[in-house]
Amino acid sequence: MSDAAARLKGHVEQLIGAPLPVRIRAWDGSQAGPPDAPTLVVRNRRALRHLLCKPGELGLARAWVAGDLTVEGDLYTALDRLSGLIWERDEDARTLARALRDPDFRSAVRGLIALAGPPLPPAPPREEARRPRRGLHTRHSDRRAISHHYDVGNDFYEIVLGPSMVYSCAYWPAPPPRGTLEQAQHDKLELVARKLALEPGGRLLDVGCGWGSMAVHAARDHGVSVVGITLSHEQAAYARKRVADEGLTDRVEIRVQDYRDVTDGPYDAISSIGMAEHVGSERYLEYATVLHRLLKPGGRLLNHQIARRPQRDETSYRVDPFIDAYVFPDGELAPLGTTVSLLERSGFEVRDVESIREHYALTLRRWVANLEAGWARAVTLAGPGRARVWLLYMAASALAFEHHRIGVNQVLAVRTPESGVSGLPLRARTWN
Repeated sequence: MSDAAARLKGHVEQLIGAPLPVRIRAWDGSQAGPPDAPTLVVRNRRALRHLLCKPGELGLARAWVAGDLTVEGDLYTALDRLSGLIWERDEDARTLARALRDPDFRSAVRGLIALAGPPLPPAPPREEARRPRRGLHTRHSDRRAISHHYDVGNDFYEIVLGPSMVYSCAYWPAPPPRGTLEQAQHDKLELVARKLALEPGGRLLDVGCGWGSMAVHAARDHGVSVVGITLSHEQAAYARKRVADEGLTDRVEIRVQDYRDVTDGPYDAISSIGMAEHVGSERYLEYATVLHRLLKPGGRLLNHQIARRPQRDETSYRVDPFIDAYVFPDGELAPLGTTVSLLERSGFEVRDVESIREHYALTLRRWVANLEAGWARAVTLAGPGRARVWLLYMAASALAFEHHRIGVNQVLAVRTPESGVSGLPLRARTWN
């Protein structure tokens, strides 16, 4: 009799101490759970081996990326229902040790081991970043981490991001379908330009320039000279072609360069859009100090950065294991207050903070729709595992922004001169 799904459901509920809010379909065709819920399809026993080897989020991620675990029905609903039971319940070693002393917990584990079968633990999917946790945020390690994430292929990113090729939160005038992704990304770039008060003849440094969208916008629409830097060779090649196609080679220079190696200041303005998440807590003060040094007195920095909620014990913070292994190796999120404090310690005067959290949720849902619409080609370009990484990462991130587990902020800071004249209008939100 086929009963793997019922046995699996029972063991999992015993482990988590709560009803499983999704339906399960197992490799033997059996099903169990709420009939009207999204279905978690456990395609083979290897999925269980991944979970047993790495309980919690990383084991689930490995099974998902390998294609051993899929979802039928609405992915957002499935992730939302599972998040509180699994993703947010990754246990530390002491909690797990206490649980293993519980006979019911041990019985459930033995049941899962019996269901999983005898073969050796499966190897992690090849899409998983493998590197030592030593020497984080050196020039070498940062180049490697950036390459892992951004050198997936420009054609793949065109599917996900659309024609704008902007890989950061858009600025929506209204929820879709009233606003398009392309218009919202244009409006975000224009918002950054206005906050920086870009004027013809000025110099802009775009740190983490991506595929050149901000550099092109600033040079074409505001007449500034731009230096854009990235650590991704694929991004740089794409950005240089865009610059040439726009006829802007006399005003835009794209470099493969670490921000720590930029020495040709001063600049009138610096934009850092979706880059600071890669810097890391140990290097953030250095990052802010370098940017402060590169600005002229009175120059402005626009730092557009994802933030996490602060914890009561900040020493307990750890990087999300799925994001760290598959999406942004070595990336770190900091609370907004920490970021502002470090910018101030480096010498900046912080003048404005704008939270645009809901805008990122809208952006991510649009990117997910783009990926789903171009799924077959995305799989051909990047492989099925990489495409599954992106689908899970973007859908889960959309929910995280919607539920205020993470946010995103634009912080405007000034290298205020000794005179104290910031150069900003009295009512800064007019963005004159």
